Amino acid sequence: MRILIAYVATALVFLAGDMIWLGYVARDFYRNQMGELMAPNVSLTAAVAFYLIYIVGVVYFAVLPALNAGSWTTALVSGLMLGLIAYATYDLTNLATTRDWPAALAFADLAWGATLTAVASTAGFFITRALTSN
Repeated sequence: MRILIAYVATALVFLAGDMIWLGYVARDFYRNQMGELMAPNVSLTAAVAFYLIYIVGVVYFAVLPALNAGSWTTALVSGLMLGLIAYATYDLTNLATTRDWPAALAFADLAWGATLTAVASTAGFFITRALTSN
């Protein structure tokens, strides 16, 4: 039950943060940076698959180790590192292999992914601990 609570809590925080970022805060930035590279419509199948899989990784590599250690800082640092590595994989690969991929976009997205993953991991830790402690 603890794993399910950790997954749902982490997912809700991550999704809320990403929806605010992509839908409002940085929407125009992404559109301006990507220009013709941006698809006219989001592939919901690909987006859902990303979120479902990525949150498994966040819980496995950051939230559960933090719960086992009893340390929110483990969630924060592990989440930050996971987000940095995962988003760097995407953004730096695009920067290396895609014509006209904007460097500003790559580095902004990388910073966002690291920050959001750290925040979601830490929130997932606190919410799970609060709901599962006796």
